[in-house]
Amino acid sequence: MPKMTPSEALVETLVAEGVQNVFGIVGSAFMDALDLFPAAGIRFIPVAHEQAAAHAADGLARVSGRPQACIAQNGPGAANFVSAMVAAYWAHSPVVAITPETGTMGIGTGGFQELDQMAMFEKQTVYQVRVNQPQRMAELARRCFYMAKNLNGPTQLNIPRDFFYGLCHDEIYPTARVSRGLGSVQSLREAARLLAEAKFPVILAGGGVSQADTVEELTALAEYLSAPVVNSYLHNDTFPAEHALAAGPIGYCGSKAAMRLIAKADVVLALGSRLGPFGTLPQYDIDYWPKTAKIIQVDVNIEVLGLSKRVDVASCADVKEYTPALLAAVKELRPGLAADAARLADVAREKQIWADELAQWSASNEKPMHPRRFLSELSQAIPAGSIIATDIGNNSSMCNAYFRFNGPRQHISALSWGNCGFAYGAAMGAKIGAPERPVFCFQGDGAYGISGIQEVMTAVREDIPVIAVVANNFEWGAEKKNQIDYYESRFVGANLPANPDYAALAEVMGAKGYVVEAPDQVGDVVREAVASGRPCVINAKIEGGARVLAEPFRRDALKMPERHLEKYAHLRAK
Repeated sequence: MPKMTPSEALVETLVAEGVQNVFGIVGSAFMDALDLFPAAGIRFIPVAHEQAAAHAADGLARVSGRPQACIAQNGPGAANFVSAMVAAYWAHSPVVAITPETGTMGIGTGGFQELDQMAMFEKQTVYQVRVNQPQRMAELARRCFYMAKNLNGPTQLNIPRDFFYGLCHDEIYPTARVSRGLGSVQSLREAARLLAEAKFPVILAGGGVSQADTVEELTALAEYLSAPVVNSYLHNDTFPAEHALAAGPIGYCGSKAAMRLIAKADVVLALGSRLGPFGTLPQYDIDYWPKTAKIIQVDVNIEVLGLSKRVDVASCADVKEYTPALLAAVKELRPGLAADAARLADVAREKQIWADELAQWSASNEKPMHPRRFLSELSQAIPAGSIIATDIGNNSSMCNAYFRFNGPRQHISALSWGNCGFAYGAAMGAKIGAPERPVFCFQGDGAYGISGIQEVMTAVREDIPVIAVVANNFEWGAEKKNQIDYYESRFVGANLPANPDYAALAEVMGAKGYVVEAPDQVGDVVREAVASGRPCVINAKIEGGARVLAEPFRRDALKMPERHLEKYAHLRAK
């Protein structure tokens, strides 16, 4: 085994794992390894805030399907990774966070930038390890990549900063991806029997379908069964939206057609989904989850099977291999199954009813623009095949009903962690992973203020032509809706009365800036932004307030206020 330094062992392991980009902010703790990046062919992408670095690694991982890395200065830099690592955890995204820490001789002394970094990441990583000897650098770095790709989640490589130096003899090689295969053959046969006998089967396509590139196999199964396909919450890229059997997403601000169709199911096949509790909550006053249906759940993570919903058949399997095997088993039981014309007509009818209702909701010509009219125009203007990173909040959630995708790895969303500020960093990573495709970042003005403004500087400096679309309504809309419905419109902290001109601010930072105030401007501005090939910011001025906000984001978790002290009697619910 060749002689090398621990820094060389770490960097060569990154190279072996196919890492070409590492996101972070320059820091003394890892400077010895950083010095090697250019010669190793690794691009270091310095961001404005470390949270964006981890989000960018997440976005790149989701688009590429491979583990990606971010690195931070010990202490405060590593701490800034935490929220973004939780987002990666709930997205099952293979992000490897490299977190240098205080040197071994200083641990426990309260020295400069000392922090117990392992505890911070314990619950939001699938694997974490502290390098305990410099000679183990390649071994433990390699283990982090192996676990990230095979457990589908983020890992942490924690390195005392003095362990970058020294001498070791290491073997460098890439790790393997291990398939779960078909899982239990008995479970697969039972699932096939349930589907073959079903009167109204519905397939729920989770994020695992996109991650495993299983859309083609899923389409063949759905067509043979004449089964409508619903997307799990904010995974709108798991089945082609143009397909006749595509019903759209369930969950908050999703498709009523999808919810009404899954409510009719006697068998639900949940592919690559943990059936998360937030993603299956009632919506539009529709308690759509079928109470008596048989549930088949297939996922690579055995821990999520039957966790949130009682299931009748559970398979720990790779959906890429499982889905065609399931189709073959169904064909054995029901050979030559004809298309169910009545069910196909039912699907088409439900979709048309919802499309008409959504079009009616989105028909306003008022100024400032109704957010639904803006989303309707934006969704039509964005070129086919684009990648869209969406944030959290009222307008970012409403887009669940508008953005439609016909291929996998196109919808990069904040999902159920729901941390504001996710989208811009994720969009930068996605653009690096798919430079030939337009990449959009969609955020409300609140979320854009958390991450977007400063990261425009990163996009300009690093020539990452992300197109940011800011839904600017001068408010934290989701929370304002709660204050309207539960607190008699007493607004505390919900208004943003002094937003800057985001387009002008973008121009000052070297990006292209656009202002959109009317529906007929949206298409031209989007086309110009795409053609520019530069980082762009579209400041979309839209209506805010009670009339246009979606229903409460967390109706399941809020109650009407009670006030017992006389001092607060005037705040009691009427």
